[in-house]
Amino acid sequence: MHGNGRDGNGAGPRVVVGVSGSLGSLAALHRGLAEARDRGAALVPVHAWEPPGGEHGYRRSPCPPLLAAVREAAGQRLRDALDAAFGGADPGVPLRPVVIRGETGPALVEIADRPDDLLVLGRAGGPLHRRLRCPVPGHCARHAVCPVLTVPAPALLDDLRRLERAHRRHQPLAPEAELLAVRG
Repeated sequence: MHGNGRDGNGAGPRVVVGVSGSLGSLAALHRGLAEARDRGAALVPVHAWEPPGGEHGYRRSPCPPLLAAVREAAGQRLRDALDAAFGGADPGVPLRPVVIRGETGPALVEIADRPDDLLVLGRAGGPLHRRLRCPVPGHCARHAVCPVLTVPAPALLDDLRRLERAHRRHQPLAPEAELLAVRG
């Protein structure tokens, strides 16, 4: 599962999907699977990881055992996301998972390096998360040589964020009937 996705079986169309394990990335994984089926393409789920403190921090204080543990955790996170998305079932398309060391945006652009690839991404976090970090979809849209498809976050995610905000403010949670009425 490790590498950069350029193996001998990599010929033909590919749908590359950025996977973090979030609900948004799982939605992107489902959309990527649908696109791979429609195109007769391989599905390439990618999880990018960096050492704690980033590459600069690691160069200042290298710790190979920690690096190996973080690499293994990244592989497990991708396996867990695939299990959550597909429930252990065969997705019905060639599946070529990739775990790559690097910053997420540049790593995804590196993997999706063919003009006939399709790069599928979920929306990154909430507004605060997008302000604090360089948004991956924006980076990929500017630098990718292939089309980039950004999948909106599932509606459930908005409901969860609203409930979390109410909980933090110690506000009473809305009864389920009210939530269902809002969802319509």
